[in-house]
Amino acid sequence: MSNEFTRTILLVDDEPAILKTSSLMLQGRGFSRVLTALDSRDVMKILAEEPVSVVVLDLYMPQISGQELLPQIIATYPHISVIVMTALDETQSAVECMRAGAFDYLVKPVESDRLEATVSKALEASTLSREMSSLKDYLLTDRLKYPDAFSSIITCDKRMRSIFQYVEVIAPSQLPVLITGETGVGKDMLAKSIHNVCRSKGQFVAVNVAGLDDNMFSDTLFGHKRGAFTGADQARDGLLARAAGGTIFLDEIGDLSDLSQIKLLRLLQEQEYYPVGSDVTRKSTARVVLATNKPLRSLMAAGSFRHDLYYRLCTHQIEIPPLRDRPDDIPLLMEHFTSKACAALGREPLAIDPDFADQLKAYPFPGNIRELEAIVFDAVVRQASGTLSLNGSSMVIQGADNCDFSQYRNDPEPDFEMIRSIFGGFPSISRMEDYLIVEALKEVKGNQGAAAALLGITRQTLNKRLGEFRKEGSPEQAAAN
Repeated sequence: MSNEFTRTILLVDDEPAILKTSSLMLQGRGFSRVLTALDSRDVMKILAEEPVSVVVLDLYMPQISGQELLPQIIATYPHISVIVMTALDETQSAVECMRAGAFDYLVKPVESDRLEATVSKALEASTLSREMSSLKDYLLTDRLKYPDAFSSIITCDKRMRSIFQYVEVIAPSQLPVLITGETGVGKDMLAKSIHNVCRSKGQFVAVNVAGLDDNMFSDTLFGHKRGAFTGADQARDGLLARAAGGTIFLDEIGDLSDLSQIKLLRLLQEQEYYPVGSDVTRKSTARVVLATNKPLRSLMAAGSFRHDLYYRLCTHQIEIPPLRDRPDDIPLLMEHFTSKACAALGREPLAIDPDFADQLKAYPFPGNIRELEAIVFDAVVRQASGTLSLNGSSMVIQGADNCDFSQYRNDPEPDFEMIRSIFGGFPSISRMEDYLIVEALKEVKGNQGAAAALLGITRQTLNKRLGEFRKEGSPEQAAAN
């Protein structure tokens, strides 16, 4: 899908020197597609043939004046933002043009910063106008242009389909996209779908920024030059460079430090950044998609999230509904995860007891889809018969009387006596992780892929931990190798 229409600018002026200067100014600021028209009679023909988003229009020209062209452009192409250019003594006419529908006006001679800022805002306005019109068309026709881009998201929910339609509408834009929702709803999968819809040539690069201090954040995203800090023996590109022409997905942005938020804001506003240790900016061509499970408005009110960054992210915001609000998706997801678990364990496919799916529909799923996957995988591991039922599911699910999951919603404080008895005292997180890894491997008879799925981690993460165990000796001799 082309992003061309969001960046095409038409300059109209009867003075060749002004056209050349303005064109060079914009191209030097990253606007690669700038068209020019010396004769105002050519404007409507150009607009009919080219996907123009912004017209910078001189007010007084021979043949057809800017004041005459303005209403024609607005009436024929309502999504195009028109900026009028005028001399200092013609500002009253420019104000009248604003009342007639012009986006803004510029007074000659125009400074490059002012020209860039005004054109950038006009591009955003044009993009949003087109998107709103496209969204109406999508909702009326209930169609998807690129259904394959969403094939990894298992759903039959109408709200999710509306989200897919919205994603297709905003895909051509280079504005950032903010995805919100509870833990486990699939924000990363939707981010990948946005990348797929764009049909980008570049990579999809994901990074979880939670826990990164400002130095790590800068080095991870922006890279560094040689000698930037102790141990920087050679220059290294950051993830933004790897995502050039593609998409970079920043997860858990609600945890960013204030300094990192400032750097992120600059990246979003200017599409440029400084590698660590460098005083030379680099341009970014990556689409930025961000996600958080935290209430950013509350963080903003508490002073831990910047207002300017928040409002920059609000242009395109998508909230994924939790699984408990999508009960009809549960049987579909159960079938998908059951097949996946059986394949990982090398088992014959299992049928699913319809009562099991009905019972799970009443469960609140605080961990959403990720939790459902763990429950299904655990049930497959424990199931002895050919049908997946509640009897084979985990102890958490079995513990609810008569499958009444309301008890789970108001779970009392857990009893740690059993945990203390296992570890001989209150365990550290590290010891708990070691214990769970060993138990998971025992549960699936050493199948590392199945153990990783049971633990809710990737196989690579599990292999890394097992490698650490082997170097250090134990736990349980790296789960018996």
